[in-house]
Amino acid sequence: MPLVEVLRILDGRRRDLVHCLIADVHAAAGRRPLSDQLWLDLTGSPREGFVAALAWEDDTLTGYGQLARGHDGSTLEIVVDAEHEPTGARPLLDAALRAVAESGGGDVHWWMFDPSPALEAVALAAGLEDRRALFQMRTALPLPDDVAGGARGVATRPFRIGEDEHAWLEVNNAAFAGHPEQGGWDLATLCRREEQPWFDPKGFLLHERDGRLAAFCWTKLHEDESPVLGEIYVIAVHPAFHGLGLGKALTVAGLDHIAQRGITTGMLYVDRDNAAAVSLYRRLGFTTHRTDRAFVATVPAAAPPHLTSGDTA
Repeated sequence: MPLVEVLRILDGRRRDLVHCLIADVHAAAGRRPLSDQLWLDLTGSPREGFVAALAWEDDTLTGYGQLARGHDGSTLEIVVDAEHEPTGARPLLDAALRAVAESGGGDVHWWMFDPSPALEAVALAAGLEDRRALFQMRTALPLPDDVAGGARGVATRPFRIGEDEHAWLEVNNAAFAGHPEQGGWDLATLCRREEQPWFDPKGFLLHERDGRLAAFCWTKLHEDESPVLGEIYVIAVHPAFHGLGLGKALTVAGLDHIAQRGITTGMLYVDRDNAAAVSLYRRLGFTTHRTDRAFVATVPAAAPPHLTSGDTA
């Protein structure tokens, strides 16, 4: 069994070793094994609630787990190579659950990206419940006219850094109220994305109506993927403008922008249970490429240390 080290700050040596492990798993799996939110915590200034769990066998780093605290609980992601899965995942999971308990408890969402049955079994054996599934869907670009179905032509403009942040946050947080990952964003969360090398305001399309921001389609290019993917990164319509067909129109606008960059594969993520969105994307030619899953545990707060006679609090 590996020795697991739990830290709230990573020194340079440990951070470099974690990056090497992630790079190795990325190369083997064809995708980065950490989500954007946790990747930003690892590579930049981590948010409050950052916890890192490192699994060691002798002096070799064989696994890595990372916790991030959100407005409705904690997100956990675990990185292990195929050789150490699933035996390497369970100690990291146990360490993460203990860390959450010691921090007051709460819900923990362990996200797995296209998980193996063995890794799913680790979560279920630890008492976690299979609660969410996220489809990664893909489609060929450019979209044919008969698929776009007359949705082309909606007016959009690029995002303006330093001017559009507050209006965008209002629309995003209204559209995703209660959403575990996309809801409750603040200015700092958005600005962290603006600082990333992939951020391109020309691919961040805004649609205005009646003098206000009504909808948006934020795209992202994954140039480290093969094939290069053009993602509908975030798309939303303010609830006040529902029923006008803007969801389809902005999706088409985003895909057309991606295609104009020479990208031939469009991609997006959507919750399996969002039946309306899944249906829309299937009508636009998307098919499911992989399914990511979230296994959830509600962790009670750890009991305070027992005080014996003569001890003081």
